[in-house]
Amino acid sequence: MKEFKTVEESMVEQVHLLMPAHINGSGRLFGGQLLEWIDVVGAITARRHSEYNTTTVAIDNLQFKAGAFINDTIVLIGKLTYVGNTSMEVRVDTYSEDLSGIRRPINRAYLVYVAIDKDGTPVKVPSLKLMTEGERAEWNSAVKRNDLRKLRRKEGF
Repeated sequence: MKEFKTVEESMVEQVHLLMPAHINGSGRLFGGQLLEWIDVVGAITARRHSEYNTTTVAIDNLQFKAGAFINDTIVLIGKLTYVGNTSMEVRVDTYSEDLSGIRRPINRAYLVYVAIDKDGTPVKVPSLKLMTEGERAEWNSAVKRNDLRKLRRKEGF
């Protein structure tokens, strides 16, 4: 296993075409379906970085920005934003892509995963090598989100 990895090394992109089974009673993408896709993209991103299986620890800051409809192309992109000792925060952005390839954001989510060995014991993960100012800014925001998650756990939230 490498000592560190870049954000690019573990990035994941997944594409779906919205079909009738993905649509709720209001004619829009069912939020539960999108949440499943987000968790899968997040987990694969964390697995690529850690080279271990992972378990979802937290889903927070899930923001629905716009709806998506039948026959829309949906693109999900997962990127690591923060790495602790055994945990990783992943940002998953979801877009609706039109026929010309223009993407409009419909959702953003932050998820936390822990790398685990075959016995389910947390294991150390590689550090994250930040290459751009954007990645450093995302790291700094992730530190604040991590502190907030710790405070909520302490308060029993």
